Amino acid sequence: MRTWRSCLEAAGAHQGVLRDDYMKVARFMQRREPAGYLAVRLLVPASHQPHVLAGYAFASFTDDVCDRGTVQERTRRYDVWAEQVRAALSSGSARHPLLRAFLHTASARELPRHWVDSYLDGARIDLDFSGFATEADYQRYVEQLTWPFLMITSGLAHAGGGSAEFAAGCRLFADAAQRTDILTDLAEDLRGGRLYLPVSDLDQYGITRSDLEKGRDLPGVRALISATAGAARATLREAAVILDLCPAEHRRLMRFILDLHHQRLESVTARGASIVRRPVRDRPVACLRLLAGRPTGELARAAG
Repeated sequence: MRTWRSCLEAAGAHQGVLRDDYMKVARFMQRREPAGYLAVRLLVPASHQPHVLAGYAFASFTDDVCDRGTVQERTRRYDVWAEQVRAALSSGSARHPLLRAFLHTASARELPRHWVDSYLDGARIDLDFSGFATEADYQRYVEQLTWPFLMITSGLAHAGGGSAEFAAGCRLFADAAQRTDILTDLAEDLRGGRLYLPVSDLDQYGITRSDLEKGRDLPGVRALISATAGAARATLREAAVILDLCPAEHRRLMRFILDLHHQRLESVTARGASIVRRPVRDRPVACLRLLAGRPTGELARAAG
């Protein structure tokens, strides 16, 4: 593994304030997403690592602003942050170190601004989230929030954001990843008063939100979880098209991300109805196997 300083030199951020900003990006991602940080450091060429991490740090910091405190506190804090970001994008300068690094990355990678504006607009949905009535409501959420998040992170693989075909592949992955996250985080979300499964899905299987909140192991709960995991898995397989559309130097990271989501869905399927009582967490040893390029089970079949 190359030292972080050598990665900064390869990316042209080797001195002064800019170097310090990217140092803070690395520390932020180490704390917030240690597995993702390690994957980038191991699987992405040195000159691209600072940019990949800067994109994830900006998007993750924005997500954190939306998640903490009361609705009023989150909204007030988010409005201030969104105004800072838009002003920074227009002026080319910022006070916040993560934002300064992201500005440099967005410029260096020629990231289309509309993806950032779309993400900022979409993030407002989570400030006072009321749930999805139907699958169409869920898909709008993916379109407005999850997809732009991916385009300001994975989209950095391409200078200029990539082709329309690459963006469409990222849209597929956004759907699969979001549905997977809904399942792995179901227990935590329910405790926090949130339900990201469409109400129409619960109705289809004859269960209620109360059944989920009370952790009931019912046939309908098991069927709902199995069907949702199946839908996520099918879309994830379709999303593998992005492996052919992303630059070769980013293919190892993208393969790891796809395999990681297959692995999470394997865990969801194995756990069944118990995921309403306890969240699904990544298994460290299994993640290390993925980093070493040794998928097993469903992962191997999906890759075949």
